[in-house]
Amino acid sequence: MELSISEIINTIISKLESWLNTFIEYLPNFALAFLVLFMAYFIAKYVNTLTYKLVSRQVQQESVSQMISKISAIVLVLIGLYIALGILNLSKTLTSLLATAGVAGLAIGLALQNTLSNTVAGIALSFRKKIQIGNWVETNGYAGEVIDINLKEFVIKEADNNIVVLPNKLILENPLKNYSLTTKMRVALECGVAYESDLEEVEKLTKATIANTFEQVNGPEAVEFYYTEFGDSSINYLCRFWIDAESMLEKLKAKTKAIIEIKKAYNEKGISIPFPIRTLQFDNKLSFDDTALKKQFSNN
Repeated sequence: MELSISEIINTIISKLESWLNTFIEYLPNFALAFLVLFMAYFIAKYVNTLTYKLVSRQVQQESVSQMISKISAIVLVLIGLYIALGILNLSKTLTSLLATAGVAGLAIGLALQNTLSNTVAGIALSFRKKIQIGNWVETNGYAGEVIDINLKEFVIKEADNNIVVLPNKLILENPLKNYSLTTKMRVALECGVAYESDLEEVEKLTKATIANTFEQVNGPEAVEFYYTEFGDSSINYLCRFWIDAESMLEKLKAKTKAIIEIKKAYNEKGISIPFPIRTLQFDNKLSFDDTALKKQFSNN
């Protein structure tokens, strides 16, 4: 019994001595690995701050800037960890960990496919110079001012002050019209005048009214005027002109102002804007036979 206990103690002591020798042998490697991790951590912090400043100049979204800066910092820390494990001859362990993380990442990616696609789309939208916060856009059947672009959604405020939230991937997959990319918009106004109107006078009066109403219109010659058809109750025309505007709301205000001023000008000149009417004509050939009605009253 005493022999077995002594053997166990000797075995433990020899094992501890071997571990101590191994630790002393690898102590420089431990120190070097720790130094590498220490340097990687501080370099990652510096790169995080620098990346955030650089990205913030190009991207207005706070969440996107923070995410990109954190990803760059994490990549640097992982590189430092890989170098440190290589110094300790544990690169195989890192390989197995990366393989496990890859399988787990694939499973998570499949489960969160829609979320990840919106995140990637949000990053792509943030770097598009032609889509910025404050722009007036029209996409997916909605039109309004862009008030936010984050990692999940694209937010629009419509002219009626309603908020529309769209997934980022829909913005990338569908056409988008940005009214704010140009400083001018063309207003198209359709109307009609009575058949007895002097068409040449109507054209001159309409052009002059538009030119006098909007300062950016350089005279009547800058206004386009075309008669389009003989309507049921009027001769219809199309009038087009350019205004300085960057949103649909300004365009609607300009169109409203043009309609008011044109109506005033037509009233002063006695030009009527007809509306569809139905005429019932009774001539002398129409007669009323009241025999059956008299017979019914006499029976009663």
